[in-house]
Order: sequence, then structure tokens, then C-alpha cells
Amino acid sequence: MKYIAKSPAKVYGRFSLVLVTVLTFVLFLILDYFLIPRLPYNIKSLFAAASISQKTTVVTKSLSADQKVFDEINPEKGYKINVSYGNLGPQMIAAGVVDLDKFKNTYQQNGQPLTQEELNILTKGSDNKIIFTRENSYFLLNFFWAVGLANKSSILTDGDMVKYGQGKLGNFASTGGWTLAKGNPMDYYSQSNLIPLTTDQEALVQKISSNIYRPCCNNPTSFPDCNHGMALLGVLQLMAGNGATENQMYDAAKYINAYWFPSNYYDLALYFQNKEGKLFKDVPGQVILSKDYSSASGWQAVKQWLTDKGIEEKPPTGGGGCGV
Repeated sequence: MKYIAKSPAKVYGRFSLVLVTVLTFVLFLILDYFLIPRLPYNIKSLFAAASISQKTTVVTKSLSADQKVFDEINPEKGYKINVSYGNLGPQMIAAGVVDLDKFKNTYQQNGQPLTQEELNILTKGSDNKIIFTRENSYFLLNFFWAVGLANKSSILTDGDMVKYGQGKLGNFASTGGWTLAKGNPMDYYSQSNLIPLTTDQEALVQKISSNIYRPCCNNPTSFPDCNHGMALLGVLQLMAGNGATENQMYDAAKYINAYWFPSNYYDLALYFQNKEGKLFKDVPGQVILSKDYSSASGWQAVKQWLTDKGIEEKPPTGGGGCGV
């Protein structure tokens, strides 16, 4: 067999491509983990807008996507958690963390006016069990954002928000970005006993939230610097306060994240299906929600694996941005 030497130009070109890819990835990690969390909200929101779509979680599935996988991550009938809304809505309106007119107008302007059920949840409360669906995930994202922001929690007063806020807690997307309150959002920050927790329950929320990541950044839910983290914190607190187990909370968070980030979790479902032969429902929440998979860097590694294997199915579009 005749050996044909590779052109130095081609070798150099491939080396350059690899080097640029590696440097780009390292730069992303530096920006996402160290710089962006410290930026003022109005600047940081520009980065958030570039990474995920804004102001809607009404999901549309591309024609090339596998409907079966989509139905696994976003069940058509929804995902129920064994907890009711209770009096959270009226409490938040009374406290001022939710301005009902602002809340209603936001959904009206986004072409998704509140349903009568959603209005009742806000104004009258509800004993109905909470069901996350494709249709109401945007409503629940903002609803629980307000819960997580206002509910008294040592995670907010003694955790990473204080550590990285450096005296400017109002500059985070989850604080300065909450524009649906009657006044300054920081006036409501960890101020209300919406969900009283025992010491053990609060410790459970701290433990679980520290191990749950989100694809819009590399931060865990215990560092709720964006709306998704703050909203999920509120859900975990409500579940813990109603006696949910650790496994139930991880399982709920897996599906809730998938409703809020359908594109990312479609990729993750494909990854586990093709690499480990597991359906989405069979992947433990504690595994898929870890930094290895559910963080921005973890998801990007999964996406690269799918690309390398030629698994190029186009995921569904949609997902809520880091603003109201």
C-alpha cells in the first residue's frame, strides 16, 4: 500500500479547528460560571436571551422530531405532584410580591391570557393538585418564581446568593428581573412565611437544591440567580413542607425542568436512550439533574456526543427565558 503523506496545511487546519473549539468552550465556562453571575441584571439578561428563547413556554415540535421522545419528557397529560396550591396566590397578592394587574397584563401581551383556573389560583387559592403541562408551564414558572423569591429561606439569606451577590443582591436576574411586584422586588426577598418549614425540611431542600442544575447556566438551584432556579426552589420548598420524600422531589424536578427546557431535555433523553438504553422515565432524577448533564456545560457535552454519533434529530422549540 502506498503511503500518502498528509498536507501540512490540512494538519495545521485541523489542529487550529480543535484549538479554537477548546478555547471557545473554556471561554464559555469562564463567562458562565465566574463573570455572568456577577454582572448587573440588565447586562446579564443579554446573555440569557442569547441562550434560550424569551417569554414563552408554548412548545412546538419540529416535524423531524420523534414524538415518542417528546411525549416522554413533556407528557401530554402533564406531570402531577402530590401537593396543592393552597392559599399561595392570595398570600402573594396580599404581600405585594405579585401585582395582579401586572401579572395579568404580562400574559395578555404575550398572547397567552390567563385562564379562569389560573386567575382563581392567584385570587382565591386552590385545593387542586398541581399539574405541570405544556400549556401552563409558563404560568407556573412565574408563579413559583414569586414563591421562591418571597418565601423566607436560609438559602436566600445565607447561601450563594449572598456570597456571589457581593452586597448587590438586586442585580441578579431572579431579583432585579422580577417586575411583577407592587414595588422593588428586593422589598419582598425572603420576607414572607408562605411555606413554613421545619429545620429538617429546610435541610432537605438545601441538600436537594444543591444537586439540581439547569441548562441556562452552571449554577445549582441552591444558587437561584435566575427565574428557573428561584421557581424550582419554590416548588421544592412546597413539596418539602408537605412531606414529600427526596426521591419524589428529584423526580418532580426532572419533569419540571423538562417542561421549562424541552429542547435540552429532548437531547438528554436521546442521549440516555442511545448510550445507556434507558427511557427518560427510568433515568434517576438525581443523575439527570446533576451538573454532568443538566448544567449548561453538561448539556453541551451531551449535545456534542449526539453530534459525534450522527444523532441529529431536531429537538422541539420553546422554553422560558430568564425574564417574565
